[in-house]
Amino acid sequence: MSVKVAILSGSDGWHVQELLRALTTRGHTAVRLPIQRLVGRIEMRSSLSVGPVELDDWDVVLVRAIPRGSLEQIIFRMDALHLLAARGVRVFNPPKAIERTVDKYYTSGLLAQAGLPTPRTVVCEQSDDALAAFEALGGDVIVKPLFGSMGLGMVRIQNPDVAYRVFKALELERAVYYLQETIPHGGRDIRAFVLGGRVLAAMERLADDWRTNVARGARVRPVRLTPHEEELCLRAVEVVGAEYAGVDLLPGPDGVCYVLEVNGIPGWQGLQTTTDRDIAAEIVAYLEASLGIARRRVTV
Repeated sequence: MSVKVAILSGSDGWHVQELLRALTTRGHTAVRLPIQRLVGRIEMRSSLSVGPVELDDWDVVLVRAIPRGSLEQIIFRMDALHLLAARGVRVFNPPKAIERTVDKYYTSGLLAQAGLPTPRTVVCEQSDDALAAFEALGGDVIVKPLFGSMGLGMVRIQNPDVAYRVFKALELERAVYYLQETIPHGGRDIRAFVLGGRVLAAMERLADDWRTNVARGARVRPVRLTPHEEELCLRAVEVVGAEYAGVDLLPGPDGVCYVLEVNGIPGWQGLQTTTDRDIAAEIVAYLEASLGIARRRVTV
């Protein structure tokens, strides 16, 4: 049995190509569609389409990216996915999980409320409140955009004068301030890839900077998680309601392993270089199992 899978993304990048390869190799129909071209119609029969492609007619809609946009654009995309799922289309990850993980404040709040260790964080709208938070968090903070990935837009601030200038500049953009205490980590953290309630693979990211993002040149190597680290990853993904996710762990100098972030639309290009597992194929196999499709050999 084959299925039709539509991949929604902002561009036709490496991850999309990997998923298309894995899907077509196993005999499925797959297409990449730009999420920015979504059109929702509300009639006697509501529908969601991209050009001539009606997403309601597809078995799976796999969300590969939610590109940056205005607040209205982000809300529309998420609402469209919620409505599509309510009409019975398999949206992967579930819209609720994407919604929870695309917003760093929402993610951090859920992790903390579930009792998982995460760095102290303050989120606010006024520059005066941000300056007060800077002092309360020890005068050494990481300022992150509420929406964002790959380390883009993050800045470390250790000086009150710099904090004042940065916060006043962000005020002009009517930005939300997301300040997180800096946890010393020696340029090392861990990224784990969780799929279907198990850790599929994990890697250490090593850098000479406080930023350890692969997109910024961090070196990577495979790592075996401790039972405690694995439990943290599985609990974090369960808290946000994701079926698969990337989990960032930060072993701190105080012996505490912090959950930094849960990414509901995770990349795995760097991780793929550290494991023999075909991650895209594993994702497809998981989707097949969730749809009740028996695994089979495909000759190509």
